[in-house]
Amino acid sequence: MRWKRFGVGLAVAGVVAVSASCTPAPEAAANRLDEVVQRGELRVCSTGDYRPFTYRDEAGQWSGIDIDMAHHLAGQLGVRATIVPTTWKTLVEDFTAKCDIAVGGVSITLERAREAFFSTAYVVDGKTPITRCENAARFQTLEQIDQPGVRAVVNPGGTNEQFARANLRQATIVDHPDNNTIFQQIIDGEADLMMTDAAETRWQAKQHPELCSVHPDQPFTFSEKAYLLPKGDVVFQQYVDQWLNLAVHDGTYDRIAEPWIG
Repeated sequence: MRWKRFGVGLAVAGVVAVSASCTPAPEAAANRLDEVVQRGELRVCSTGDYRPFTYRDEAGQWSGIDIDMAHHLAGQLGVRATIVPTTWKTLVEDFTAKCDIAVGGVSITLERAREAFFSTAYVVDGKTPITRCENAARFQTLEQIDQPGVRAVVNPGGTNEQFARANLRQATIVDHPDNNTIFQQIIDGEADLMMTDAAETRWQAKQHPELCSVHPDQPFTFSEKAYLLPKGDVVFQQYVDQWLNLAVHDGTYDRIAEPWIG
């Protein structure tokens, strides 16, 4: 009897195995858009250190224009947004390995464009100085800045550092790894200025009366900000571009940005 029962068990197991083998496996997503929807999650890389676009406070709470925009995009897709911390130095590497989109004041560069797609640009910007207000007249030009004894502070790994190292030969470049506290270095006299995107200089000058943005309407460079997207995935890029176009023109972006930039 035991052998008969075992035989029946084998037969049943065989039927289950055959049934399982005949059950079609879930179809793999053809693109990142479908994958995000199937997953129920939009993974968003951000540095958390570049206000007004992205900020992560000491308690780990995220805020900023692009953080809110990422949550809005996730809502349009019917999924949740999960923010994945990264740094400017490891942004592309982390994005490629862990995320569906990277946000937070990401500048379009040809170097990044070799590794990923960009969305349509949503901000035009450029590098300009920010310094203590009493020194604003001293640092109007790159020639005035690139002088012995002038200390320009940079956050390692991003376009600010690249710009400073490409243009400063005589001035001293001071590395400061925390972009959330870097402007305090200027206030405290540990550095004379920083060259960063005009949008950030406006925000920081608004927060710190001691600091002045130097000609933010006429920056040294031209750049644009966009969202980083998976290389080669035109379907997802087209969806994000259409969402962003609508958000810019229907007032969504202005509503989200208003608390930050007025």
